[in-house]
Amino acid sequence: MPSKSSVRFPNETAAYRDAREALLTAEVELRRNIEEVAALRRGMPAGGVVPEDYEFDEIVVDPSGAERVQPVRLSGLFAPGQQTLLVYSYMYGPEMATPCNMCTSILDGLDGGAPHVRDRVSFAVVAKSPIERVRQVAKDRGWRNLRLVSSSRNSYNHDYHGETADGAQMPMLNVFVKRDGGVYHSYATELLYAPSEPGQDFRHVDMIWPLWNLFDFTPEGRGTSWYPKLSYAKS
Repeated sequence: MPSKSSVRFPNETAAYRDAREALLTAEVELRRNIEEVAALRRGMPAGGVVPEDYEFDEIVVDPSGAERVQPVRLSGLFAPGQQTLLVYSYMYGPEMATPCNMCTSILDGLDGGAPHVRDRVSFAVVAKSPIERVRQVAKDRGWRNLRLVSSSRNSYNHDYHGETADGAQMPMLNVFVKRDGGVYHSYATELLYAPSEPGQDFRHVDMIWPLWNLFDFTPEGRGTSWYPKLSYAKS
């Protein structure tokens, strides 16, 4: 059913309004599809039980300001009273001189949103590099809210498809849940590994990466050659 809006903007033409009404109908349908997919996701049964309680490294800061490395298990990444854990695999392996610029732009945004996320569900970011390297990136970027852990001593990245067989790092978001006294895998952004149409990015983590969605509102769109950078020249 066509959607009609009572909104009008200064000096808009009839051609603009006709096109906007057609677009509004498409946007309503898109919203409906997003809700339907989210409902399917929520209705998924629990996946496989986690094969081991992976031990990660993280840096904690004591009251004096001193930093120390502390081990933490996957089960320990669940905050007290919470049954759901989001884990983002950050493309920053031990052989990489710099972290992935794309992942970094995602985490720049998530650092601000992390306190809101953690009010409902647990959230952590895992990278294969030693935790000291990950911590230095956080300091350089000014991240204050992300819980960062290193998987340098375990096979988590490989097991949950944040790493290929040859050691290349991949950007994956995994969801884990506590059920019946155990930890189970619930969801992963497997769209990364699904076939894509020619010229189309995988868009598997679009929903946590508002940058591209902002560009989708513009006449220029996402473009085909621009990608986030780790830094930008100041004019």
